[in-house]
Amino acid sequence: MANLRREFLKKASLITLGGMVSPSLIEAKAVKQIGLQLYSLRDDIKDNIEEILEKVARIGYKTLEAANYQNGQIYGMAPKAFRSAVDGLGMELRSAHVGGPNYSPDKHAEAMEWWKRASEDHANAGASFLIKPSMPIPKTLDALKVWCDYYNSTGEVTKSNGLMFGFHNHSREFEQIEGQIMFDFMLKNTDPSLFCMELDVFWCQEGGYNPVDYLKTYKGRFPLLHIKDEKEIGESGKMDFKSIFKAAYAQGMKDYFVEVEKYNYTPLESVKKSFDYLADASFVKR
Repeated sequence: MANLRREFLKKASLITLGGMVSPSLIEAKAVKQIGLQLYSLRDDIKDNIEEILEKVARIGYKTLEAANYQNGQIYGMAPKAFRSAVDGLGMELRSAHVGGPNYSPDKHAEAMEWWKRASEDHANAGASFLIKPSMPIPKTLDALKVWCDYYNSTGEVTKSNGLMFGFHNHSREFEQIEGQIMFDFMLKNTDPSLFCMELDVFWCQEGGYNPVDYLKTYKGRFPLLHIKDEKEIGESGKMDFKSIFKAAYAQGMKDYFVEVEKYNYTPLESVKKSFDYLADASFVKR
C-alpha cells in the first residue's frame, strides 16, 4: 500500500500549483533533500495537517521540521501516526521545534521529566533533533550560564532517546550582555556533544553579523540551518545563499529547512517558490 501511495504521489508531483511542468525537471529537483519548517504553513495547517503534508510532498520537499507539540501529540496526531503519514508521502521528519516548560532552577527535575517525554514522543515520530525555538533574554552572564547548564542537562536527556538538543536563534541573541555577544557565550558554554545551534541565517544577518563568519568560526556546531529571507527565498537579494551553503557544507551541515514567515503570495505558493529557488540553485548539492 505504501509503495502504491508513493507511486501515486510521484505521478501527482508532475502537477504543480500552477499547472503542468516537465517530468525531467521534476526528477532533477527531487534529487535534492530540501527541507521545510512547517511553521511556514501555520495558518493553512489548522485542522488540515494531512492535506497540507500531501501538498508539501507534491511540491518536492523531502525533509520536515515540525513546530506543534501539545499534550503528547504532533499537529494533533499521535507521534507514530504522524510518522506514518509523513513516511507514506516519501518524506522524513528530521527535527522539531519544541518550546518546553517554563524553566527555573528549582523546577529542574520537573523540566527534565518533560523533556524526557518530549524526546520519547519525537523519537517515535522519527526525528533526530529537538530544537528550542526561543528563550528569554537574561540580563547577566551568570543568568545566561544557568540557561546553558539547563541546555546541557536537557541534551543529556534527549541524547538518551537518540535526539540531539539545540537552539534556534533570532536577531536578539546577537545583542551583548555585559560586553559579550549572547550567541557566542552560549556556544562557548555548552557541550558540543549535547547541544547544537540551528543557525537561522536571516536573523543572524538581521542581528548585524554575517552567518558565514559564524559557520567558519564555530565549525561543527551547526548541523541544522534555517534558510530564510525577508519573504520567499531569494526574493530580497540581500542574502548571499551561495556563500552560506558553501560554508554550511564545509562545517558539517546535516539538514536545512526553508522557513517563510512573511509572504508576497499565499503561504503555499511562497513555499513552492522558495523550493524552486533552491532546486534550481547550482550551489545546493543535496
